[in-house]
Amino acid sequence: MQGQHDREANDHRVLSFRQWCELNGFSPSTGRRIINAGNGPIITQLSPRRIGITIRNNAAWQQSRARGAV
Repeated sequence: MQGQHDREANDHRVLSFRQWCELNGFSPSTGRRIINAGNGPIITQLSPRRIGITIRNNAAWQQSRARGAV
């Protein structure tokens, strides 16, 4: 049971915007373009000037971007 609790806790961990960009392999300017275009994951507003993305929301966003072989 402890393993499932740890995974669920990790799902709610918030990545900074920079960590999110690094995790997904793109630059902060590309990350800003994705967010500003409304094509990014659900954002967590951490403070008036700081945003983050939960592990869970990033995973859902990645899943929504998946496509079959071309």
